[in-house]
Amino acid sequence: MQLIKDKEFEGERPLFASHDLHIDNVTIGEGESAIKECSNILATNCRFRGKYPFWHVHGLTIENCSFEAGSRAALWYSDNMKMRNTVVDSPKMFREMENLKLENVVVNDASEVFWLCNGVEARDIKLYGGMYMFMYSKNIYITGMEVESKYIFQYVKNAEIRNSRIKARDSFWEVENVTVYDSILDGEYLGWHSNNLRLVNCHICGEQPLCYARNLILENCTFDANCDRAFEYSTLNADIRGEIVNIKNPSSGRIVADSIGSVTIDENIKAPADCTIERRKRK
Repeated sequence: MQLIKDKEFEGERPLFASHDLHIDNVTIGEGESAIKECSNILATNCRFRGKYPFWHVHGLTIENCSFEAGSRAALWYSDNMKMRNTVVDSPKMFREMENLKLENVVVNDASEVFWLCNGVEARDIKLYGGMYMFMYSKNIYITGMEVESKYIFQYVKNAEIRNSRIKARDSFWEVENVTVYDSILDGEYLGWHSNNLRLVNCHICGEQPLCYARNLILENCTFDANCDRAFEYSTLNADIRGEIVNIKNPSSGRIVADSIGSVTIDENIKAPADCTIERRKRK
């Protein structure tokens, strides 16, 4: 593997079509498409400032690097990427990629990250700011994620998320086959129009959660006091610990809770309108 160390590159495509290359303590300055149409690339202790540095790269490892604000849309159309101990300050990272592994990564401008990706494995990642993360992505496994943003996990298929804190409005919309374990989900309109969304040992905050959901499952979950009008037009099987403030017009299934503040069933409920709602019997 060729080593390039302690250098700075600028302009258009300075390392175009490179293969079996290790760049260490390298700065990619102003310009575009620095490392495009490449394979087997290792980047360590580098700084990326120019646009679109990694496009169409096959086999990429990034460690202890930084992507500054000017390096927007840095990784697109690439596969088999590993990223560790890296800070990203640029938007629109990770687009139409396959087989991504991330560990200890901080994204400070998470606008439109992880779009149309297939195969994302991540541990200890943080996503801040921006909106629309993981749109249309699939086959995702994440543990230890912190999110403060808007609109995450929309149109996602086949995902497992563990030990995370997600503060985002309109999260998990239109998802299919997604399970979330041991996490805090904070934000309005959680999980609308989802199919096969399963929440296990989760705490839920925010207004009107989990409406229009199909085949929704909750196991040992708790609800914050602001979670009113929950489950409207949903089909579900829910085991709720503690109190849920208000349940409104669930379509079918079963809801069991320790305490229920109120239930709203009105003329707008949708068929079959046979959901069983029960307070848990004390032993």
